[in-house]
Amino acid sequence: MISAYFILKYLHVIGATVLLGTGAGIAFFMLMAHRTGDAKVIAATARTVVIADFLFTTTAVIAQPITGLLLAREVGYRLSEGWIALSIALYVFTGAWWLPVVWIQARLGRLATAAAAAGEPLPQAYHRWFRIWFAFGFPAFLAVLAIFWLMIARPQIELFP
Repeated sequence: MISAYFILKYLHVIGATVLLGTGAGIAFFMLMAHRTGDAKVIAATARTVVIADFLFTTTAVIAQPITGLLLAREVGYRLSEGWIALSIALYVFTGAWWLPVVWIQARLGRLATAAAAAGEPLPQAYHRWFRIWFAFGFPAFLAVLAIFWLMIARPQIELFP
């Protein structure tokens, strides 16, 4: 018989994997498309990654806190335990960087689509937004890596003595 703990942990690990994998994959494909300098390639890639973010990342973003809260309750962890509280704070931090990234990806796609339709090079606004998109990805990605470490190591951290 499969326990509630196993099911919750399985779903939580799958959700975390989707967040990390989709984030890394999207960043890779956007960067590779950008490196071509081809507005048509960038427009098509941006459309695809926005859909991927909506389908996969958003689903995992919603599932993670639900499975995490249920898992903590199942095991008997308090949400005020240092590693859990820090994980939650980093999760919120990640979201604060991820939401603008999704908007920027859509913006990059629209700018590339317009350039491709007009047969023009990518505008300066595209390049400016791409630099911002690229920079915003690092804090979110590093925070997700830190959350993975906290979930695996569960270190004793005194945040609320």
